[in-house]
Amino acid sequence: MVMKMKIGFVGAGKVGCSLGKYFEQKGLTCTGYYDIDPVSAQEASDFTDTVCYESMDRLVEDSDALFLTVPDGLIHLVWLQIRDLPISGKLICHCSGALSAGDAFAGIEDRGAFGYSIHPLFAVSDRFHSYKELTHAYFTIEGQEKRLEEVRKMLEDLGNPVISIKARDKVRYHCAAAIASNHVVGLVQESLDLLGQCGFSDEDGLAALRPILLGNMQHIVDTGTTASLTGPVERVDTGTVKKHLDCLNENQKHLYILLSEILTRIGRKKNPSRNYEEMENLLRKSKETGGSQ
Repeated sequence: MVMKMKIGFVGAGKVGCSLGKYFEQKGLTCTGYYDIDPVSAQEASDFTDTVCYESMDRLVEDSDALFLTVPDGLIHLVWLQIRDLPISGKLICHCSGALSAGDAFAGIEDRGAFGYSIHPLFAVSDRFHSYKELTHAYFTIEGQEKRLEEVRKMLEDLGNPVISIKARDKVRYHCAAAIASNHVVGLVQESLDLLGQCGFSDEDGLAALRPILLGNMQHIVDTGTTASLTGPVERVDTGTVKKHLDCLNENQKHLYILLSEILTRIGRKKNPSRNYEEMENLLRKSKETGGSQ
């Protein structure tokens, strides 16, 4: 059974709407939403069949746990607004990947409340549809020890995997998530730009890359990066890699070299008997000379 706790949301954006709907569907009780934009609060409460609150004070009063689902830069400001309200015994949570609970909720112990960072490792892109994809998302939790296991159990009872992390690791953790989510978009755009120089439209480029992108990602999640690695770096095809470098501008070469160095490291794991010195030398010399040989 999930923990019987009434959860309120300050902030009715994508994360707040998605978590509220997901929590309700999984058996948690959500009181409702407060937002500086009353229209957004009303939309979120209608979507989750909860209450639209006109004041933060009343939401705090009716809730056992408060999720501050506002942009990262506003979390501490909202905390300053609620810390003098009757929050003793309540859980105060935020959903920032990069911000620790201690940094967000300074002095929370003095108020008798308990602060936690609860972050779904998932790209929430839509207010009213992303909740459908949260079932398999990992949640990371970080915060005060006293009720940490209670928070963990609440999330695990929803059926989600939960990982505890330390406050000092929050930024590194968020960077890892950003690389997997946001930076992959940049890499795909780089590929599209190169295809565009070959005469592909954006639409044709995406269609052409679709089997590669989806197939590679499926292989990676199924078997890991080492088993999924293919291509000229993995084969130690220095001739092809040199041709690649010769066709790129300076920024592109820099990116290509940095990524190829990582691929070389993975290649060594996949093929321990293969000699990667020639590839490593090419990449090192290319870096020193700006990619030209």
